[in-house]
Amino acid sequence: MLKGKKIILGITGSIAAYKCVHLVRLLVKGGAEVKVIMTSAARDFVSPLTLSTLSRNPVLTDMFDEQGWSNHVMLGRWADLMVIAPLSCHTLAKMAHGECDNLLLAVYLSAVCPVVTAPAMDEDMWKHPATKSNIERIKSYGNTVIPVENGELASGLFGEGRMAEPEQIIEFISKSFFLTGPLAGKKVLISAGPTYEAIDPVRFIGNHSSGKMGIALADEMNRRGAEVTLVLGPVQIPVESNGMELIRVQSASEMHEACMSRFPNSDIAIMAAAVADYMPATKAGQKIKKNSDTLNLELVKTPDILKSMGEAKKKGQVLVGFALETVNETESAKEKLKKKNADMIVLNSLNDEGSGFGHDTNKITIFRKGGESVGFELKSKAEVAKDIADTIIKSFYA
Repeated sequence: MLKGKKIILGITGSIAAYKCVHLVRLLVKGGAEVKVIMTSAARDFVSPLTLSTLSRNPVLTDMFDEQGWSNHVMLGRWADLMVIAPLSCHTLAKMAHGECDNLLLAVYLSAVCPVVTAPAMDEDMWKHPATKSNIERIKSYGNTVIPVENGELASGLFGEGRMAEPEQIIEFISKSFFLTGPLAGKKVLISAGPTYEAIDPVRFIGNHSSGKMGIALADEMNRRGAEVTLVLGPVQIPVESNGMELIRVQSASEMHEACMSRFPNSDIAIMAAAVADYMPATKAGQKIKKNSDTLNLELVKTPDILKSMGEAKKKGQVLVGFALETVNETESAKEKLKKKNADMIVLNSLNDEGSGFGHDTNKITIFRKGGESVGFELKSKAEVAKDIADTIIKSFYA
């Protein structure tokens, strides 16, 4: 799983830094290319010479030396993953507040790759409200935090705060970021976000879709080794391609064209976008003036992307659609599954609290061709994406 992956290991000032000797060895043994960055405090706990020997790369420590000053931006773009282990309480606080007073923090703030941290500190520090707040803050920035262990601490006490063991860190990053298997090399086409149907140059018909579910699916398929194309409507959240093909569109017609042009070469298509059902019959060339109390718009149907794909689907292709319903949810999902010639329909209901547009969570039921269905509890959209990927594998590639 780690073969050929480029990993930055950031080491901070904690007694747990000694574990990084073994961690570097495991990363290199797994086939990863490793570059180590240490804070000045970390050098008091483990030798840079040892780490450079094991990583087969110079260890970077100084923001202003010849390598560090010129490379901090490029390092952040070079890596597939940045791992900060151990993450001390001090560095955690700096990360939470965007401070940049050493090379490790400069690379962290420049990183366009995922960042995962493994905290290490005494139990009382770990449980302090300031620490808890800082952990939640770095999570809100998109960082991943490996849970601490319960065991013997440097103070001699027993409790929470012990850094995860190197083997646990390897397993965590492999499963979370470099999972491969049946989806490796598969070409996956995903649509996400809303579409905007222009009324005039400044107004449009749209919906409240954030695109979070489709983006989470794209990230999950990408982590599992698939070649992902993400056709993305106008969303308000930043999206990194991370090696995926990212195609931005505005209207249903543009999304239809982009999806249909790539569908013939796709193994799996997941249509998670909230495509507008109707668009204005004509678009005004100039802004429509508010000259009367009413405005009549003639609306016509937008292209049915899922139906078009179902009609064009070839043997061996997997087609997954989404259904957002408010009434007769199950019947509507089953009907859509049949009418669109899809292989799976993912149902979510606006009647379920925490589901639907704008939320970071979702509650779904998956309907498969043949009548089988499986329901899931309310989860984060990242976890829902894993459930959908697992169901596709179990249904079509097991």
